[in-house]
Amino acid sequence: MSLSRRELLESLGVVAAGAITAGYTATAKGFAANEGITVGCIGTGGRCRKLMSSLATIKGVKIAAVCDIWDYHLEEGKKLAQPSAFATKDYRAILDRKDVDAVLVGTPDHWHVPITVDACAAGKDVYVEKPLTHDLSEGTRVIEAQNQHGRIVQVGTQQRSMPHLIQAREIVKSGQLGEIHKVHLTWNRNANRAARPNLSIDPKTVDWKRFLGSAKDQPFDEYRFRQWRWFWDFGGGLFTDLMVHWIDVVHWYLDLDHPATAASIGDHFHAKDLWETPDTVQTLMQYPEHQLQAYFEGTFSSARNAAMCEFMGTEATLYIDRGRYEVIPERRSKLKASELIVGEGPRGSDFFNQPDGELLHLANWIECIRTRKKPNAPAEAGVSAASAAHLANIALRSGQVAKWKG
Repeated sequence: MSLSRRELLESLGVVAAGAITAGYTATAKGFAANEGITVGCIGTGGRCRKLMSSLATIKGVKIAAVCDIWDYHLEEGKKLAQPSAFATKDYRAILDRKDVDAVLVGTPDHWHVPITVDACAAGKDVYVEKPLTHDLSEGTRVIEAQNQHGRIVQVGTQQRSMPHLIQAREIVKSGQLGEIHKVHLTWNRNANRAARPNLSIDPKTVDWKRFLGSAKDQPFDEYRFRQWRWFWDFGGGLFTDLMVHWIDVVHWYLDLDHPATAASIGDHFHAKDLWETPDTVQTLMQYPEHQLQAYFEGTFSSARNAAMCEFMGTEATLYIDRGRYEVIPERRSKLKASELIVGEGPRGSDFFNQPDGELLHLANWIECIRTRKKPNAPAEAGVSAASAAHLANIALRSGQVAKWKG
């Protein structure tokens, strides 16, 4: 059975544009329906500015402050904010402002938890990009900050706000797939990410010391500055940057917290002597209490299987990506095949025009700021997903099977 995008949205009660972008009628201890919410954006690089563009379409929201440690990004961020927006290179200056209600954090990974914790302590609600943590040890700290200060923290794993993936979760919960013992996750791209262009960034325009934060002291390197995801001090490579999206969905669908073990391999087929993290990886994670294996593969050498997840059950397999789901019965199964195609484009695409997961996820955050209800991806979910990626990286870097120590 194939449903149109409109039929899906109607079935979930969110087809009216007003339910997403035209304000909310529900109120609680938060903001009144007609009361504006002011947001400060921290780390206004390309990813953050994409989110800012979506955020600006939500009625009642104003971007009142921007922060970045690079002059160029700071100026670009100001273009998407209110004309009178406050601009700074010190995020704490935004947290000190009483006219800022919430913050959007789009910094490199190693700054996610420090800024989120400080923001919660300052009484700000937070939308923070994934992965939430940069290290396993940070999980307890950020969850405690969220709960102790009663803040709304939304982690940027936007799949949790995509209507077709919410519906696909109900298929898993119904039990019709049978027993699920294996899940296959991929994020494969065929793209040259290992070139080192001459970016000609003037070091004087970058507050490099502030960028480093907790990372070890090192001289300014424009490539590391712009490609931080592939260096251990600032990111975590393919596992934390891409796998975390789908392992979050696996944890969400199957009520998992973290794997018990992980075994990983990685290679530098294109990025040797340039990246610290491998450009091609695989990991096998075990969840013995749930009799489950989860297997992830990621590369920049081929787009085969692209970005998708398959829940392999004894009765059927559920295929999902950001624009569709498909139920594929086993040969002996009496279950009928079905599919729901929402986004236009090839299977496994990184992004589809519909559903607009970023807008839906941001809208859920704003709604929860108003109502004080739990958002779709709270800190607990972000810590859980990141923990699998960190365990995979521990196995990768040690060359041994990594075991969860609790």
